[in-house]
Amino acid sequence: MASPPLFKETMLPLLLLFTSLFLSTQETELKNDSLSFSFPLTSLPRSPQTSPSFYSSFISQSKKTPALKSAASPYNYRSRFKYSMILLVSLPIGTPPQSQQMILDTGSQLSWIQCHKKVPRKPPPSTVFDPSLSSSFSVLPCNHPLCKPRIPDFTLPTSCDLNRLCHYSYFYADGTLAEGNLVREKITFSTSQSTPPLILGCAEDASDDKGILGMNLGRLSFASQAKITKFSYCVPTRQVRPGFTPTGSFYLGENPNSAGFQYISLLTFSQSQRMPNLDPLAHTVALQGIRIGNKKLNIPVSAFRADPSGAGQSMIDSGSEFTYLVDVAYNKVREEVVRLAGPRLKKGYVYSGVSDMCFDGNAMEIGRLIGNMVFEFDKGVEIVIEKGRVLADVGGGVHCVGIGRSEMLGAASNIIGNFHQQNLWVEFDIANRRVGFGKADCSRSV
Repeated sequence: MASPPLFKETMLPLLLLFTSLFLSTQETELKNDSLSFSFPLTSLPRSPQTSPSFYSSFISQSKKTPALKSAASPYNYRSRFKYSMILLVSLPIGTPPQSQQMILDTGSQLSWIQCHKKVPRKPPPSTVFDPSLSSSFSVLPCNHPLCKPRIPDFTLPTSCDLNRLCHYSYFYADGTLAEGNLVREKITFSTSQSTPPLILGCAEDASDDKGILGMNLGRLSFASQAKITKFSYCVPTRQVRPGFTPTGSFYLGENPNSAGFQYISLLTFSQSQRMPNLDPLAHTVALQGIRIGNKKLNIPVSAFRADPSGAGQSMIDSGSEFTYLVDVAYNKVREEVVRLAGPRLKKGYVYSGVSDMCFDGNAMEIGRLIGNMVFEFDKGVEIVIEKGRVLADVGGGVHCVGIGRSEMLGAASNIIGNFHQQNLWVEFDIANRRVGFGKADCSRSV
């Protein structure tokens, strides 16, 4: 199915280089032995005439978040990606491995890949996974415990298809639909090194040709199933020079740069907290306020906290391009932007239906008028967006403040997207229920 026009996105390959990975020699118990692997992948530039991506899923049903082990992660690898509006990594899936491109999404649970039997044709078909070529591939039958209509891990009930296989349909907040069969498959790094079989979606009718690497707190996320207790990424800036594309990094396990990180706590929700607007599996944080220039905006802290309905929840999300704010916060940001740069505003223009803070003219000049933007958290931790990166180039000579109204998504949350995570290490320390930030030149990160 085609994506709605508002969120139609051109998926692009990114450079991915795995440089270290710690796995045991047994598939079912990944413990101490260490090996190093590297996998190069090339990149293409993204078309500028597209709308902001938003791939994270919001599951309204409340459920208990599974306990996560505090032991050291069995993985420790570094990979690299070139920046796009999405963070795209490539994983070697199956036996023998087939390279699959997947969107790194900290806001969704189910990981899925595109599955089709490859039919030779000219030009060659896009990269999809061919189950018939993998000896470790297996399907989930209808009698599997996950194939029950009241399983809360899916936005729509699972069901039996005509072949007696477990069928899933998964809706994302932007209306994107992925559906197919639930399967088990390994991530295979060599003939002797792999993850245990993981439950994945094998999509055959998705609105995009790339998969999703779900990294939220749900029991079926890649992080939970593979027992990953810590992961991090560093997103380079979007500045592209001829012949050069900035390259960032993605780690599973320990990050050698973490000594200088500043940490904030993840907010957790109990099993009894059933709120219609709450995503209990998101990486939820305590956003405290927003500054523009030297001015602290008059936004009540309550705007950044889940109310009795769950509205106002604040989360870190790699699967969203822009940052989205609830109306009370968005209106205050817009009010200040208009005060500082109102005469330069592109009047009557709303970018993709979500942002009406857009400008014609020189982006650097307008950025200097607006000044730095700062997201404030508890413990004095801040994300600082320098004035030169306040505006996003949306094509046609138009630049917009990289913030949209969450109401226009049909969401009621504050979502810090990857546009505001540039030149920043973001580490998810799941075992210790915290998120760390560290300033970096991500195109030179190691």
